[in-house]
Amino acid sequence: MRIIVLIFTFLIGLNSFSQNKQVLYDFAGLPQTLLLNPGLETDYKFHIGVPLLSAISSEIGSTGFSLSEIFAVNNNTINDKISAVLNKIDANDYLKVNTQIEVFSAGFRFDKKTYVSFGFYQELDAIGYLPKDALTLINEGNISYLNKSFSISEMIYKLDVLGVIHAGISRKVSDKLTLGGRFKVYSSALNLETTNNWGTFTTRLGNNSIYIHHLDNVNLNLRSSGLISNNEYISDVSTFIENSLLAGNLGAGIDLGFTYHVTPQLQFSGSLIDFGFVQHTKNIKNNLIVGSYTFEGIEFEFDSNRNYWGELDAALKEQLPIVDNQDSYTSWRPAKLNVAIKYSFGEKRSKYCYDNTLKDFYTNAFGAQLYSVFRPLRQQFALTSFYEKSFSNKLQSKITYTIDDYSYYNIGVGVSAKIWKINFYGILDNLTKLSDISSANNVSLQFGFNLLFN
Repeated sequence: MRIIVLIFTFLIGLNSFSQNKQVLYDFAGLPQTLLLNPGLETDYKFHIGVPLLSAISSEIGSTGFSLSEIFAVNNNTINDKISAVLNKIDANDYLKVNTQIEVFSAGFRFDKKTYVSFGFYQELDAIGYLPKDALTLINEGNISYLNKSFSISEMIYKLDVLGVIHAGISRKVSDKLTLGGRFKVYSSALNLETTNNWGTFTTRLGNNSIYIHHLDNVNLNLRSSGLISNNEYISDVSTFIENSLLAGNLGAGIDLGFTYHVTPQLQFSGSLIDFGFVQHTKNIKNNLIVGSYTFEGIEFEFDSNRNYWGELDAALKEQLPIVDNQDSYTSWRPAKLNVAIKYSFGEKRSKYCYDNTLKDFYTNAFGAQLYSVFRPLRQQFALTSFYEKSFSNKLQSKITYTIDDYSYYNIGVGVSAKIWKINFYGILDNLTKLSDISSANNVSLQFGFNLLFN
């Protein structure tokens, strides 16, 4: 419960909103697109992100069920609704939370071919797979599932709260090709994770109708850093914010990207984002449980002063000891891949660039993008088709259709506008679910402000 309260407190403290980065990718030349592909092209001399407002985003999603299936007002009881959801989901379904807030960002043109950008953002990224066996056991008990082995391997989760200092460079190496890279320093304020667990829990009927419970070949490894200090839980949110400012557990990562023009109208682009790690060495508390245990019930004796529960606890700890340690460990960031193709067409226009020359652009474009992120259990994918419309060099829009783990009909829209030097952008996703958000598996919104100087 402490951990759950902490997570939601941190989310509220970030004043976050939802987002969809497939809409943002390569959209309207926004500086934030460089965090999705450092090899994208830029046409301004320098930019400054409005502190704490240049990019605010978060995403909360679930697969396999929606909130309306549990809390809908109908004649079914809450137990019936939960049972229906448990029958529907499988161990590949998950809950995911991702929140980012850009504390500051800026960039400048080093020369005609090179653009440098840098900044600092804070991020919360969490994913937990739904352990169907464990949830079924908790909800329905084990009496109806005699001889069924409930798996412990389905327990998989990972949570990171960290700050990221980054600096990147984008260089136009030819008229057709632009390359980019970004170096990142991670400062982890909190990490909770467990993967690669195994073991089973089985109940069988023994002699004289006595139930025998078996915990077989259990190997459960729970790792944490930044949660406990001096044997006490850290509950002050400000401590986590401070630890995200290079006071926590440190790591490093890189982003790589490119843009290639096959013709002036046909463009390919791609990127690898957050290929990196964090080395956890501070405020560590790990729990390792290894072994097997068989429990055949307690035979009570009248007029006895035996400590039955103490004996059971001692036997359990002997057969399934919980080993605590403070061993350092390494956690990997969820690396992301983007690949996109875009074809521009329509009216050909010109706009002033950083070098006081005119650059041609087309008022319309369409294309497709493939997105993937590496997660503990499996790689996740999203396929997006899009259409872009430039009403002028100061007003652009984008509409997308995305197929992913959450939905087969996710429609999103983005708008970017510039008044004087001030740029504002807003992105709204999953439009078809706005009238009933509780039935959506994922709804997204993102916005930000920048100062752009040509």
